[in-house]
Amino acid sequence: MTFIIFVAIILILIFVMIYRKNTGESVYKYVVKSTTNLYNQYAPFSFKVVRDKVKDLGQEYTPRQYTIQVAIFAAGAAIISYLYFYNLVISIVYVACAIMVIPYLTYLRCKRLYSEFIFEQIQVYTTNTIMEFATTQSFVKALEGVYESGVLEDPVKSDVKMMIDLAYENGTINQSLDYMNSKYDFYIVKNMHQLFLQITNEGSRDSGTSLENMSLDIDMLVENVYRDRMDRAAFHKKFLQFGIILYLMVMMIQILLGIETYIAMLDVWWVVLLLHGIIILNTYFLLNGEKYYNENVGAE
Repeated sequence: MTFIIFVAIILILIFVMIYRKNTGESVYKYVVKSTTNLYNQYAPFSFKVVRDKVKDLGQEYTPRQYTIQVAIFAAGAAIISYLYFYNLVISIVYVACAIMVIPYLTYLRCKRLYSEFIFEQIQVYTTNTIMEFATTQSFVKALEGVYESGVLEDPVKSDVKMMIDLAYENGTINQSLDYMNSKYDFYIVKNMHQLFLQITNEGSRDSGTSLENMSLDIDMLVENVYRDRMDRAAFHKKFLQFGIILYLMVMMIQILLGIETYIAMLDVWWVVLLLHGIIILNTYFLLNGEKYYNENVGAE
């Protein structure tokens, strides 16, 4: 109870200091604006592009959701660290560290959403290009049809326009294919481009069959990717639950030893060091799992 009162006092003092410094605007708007300015100053350009696209897709967290996330992380870190050390100063340090992890998790989440968006756009690009080619029998005309249809979004749409410009500028599709292959390292893109290059340069009597088989391969890949996403999301939920349980194992130790005996053991330096190591190891385990979940989206 004393710990909760202490934390509440600290939060009230922070609120009063910010309010006295910024009487012309609401504290909430000031905190949000300050955080945004800090992000714009130090975030990498590539991440800004990714996050802007996530905002365009309507999947960016709102300030309210970020506030709730901060509150959950702070409360979780405060409770867990206090159960480990029964020390207010240590708990405050762990609360600050937990809040500092949130930008990294945001970075991972945005990268995952952006990667999923790019894969969906590549699937649309390959499928529609094959359909257009079946009608026009020209790769460049097929690209123009896909570009003008409005089914693509940037950055893939702009890259398709670049492919069209390169094809007209050089008189061949080789540079266009090399450009797209270098931008999007998906084997369905490279296989489709290789097939179109073969048809364009050498001709093919059974191009319709080859393109149909390519479409089936794309459909199968997309089905596998979406199944993989559902399986990974279910596993991710269980993974987080397991990670939280690992943090709370110290409660079982206290039940077995008794709280008074446990607190007495905290006077031994190597016990405290061991407890810090357990928290750091569990945190690394969770962050490493989050990194794997968000970066390896199973697109290939």
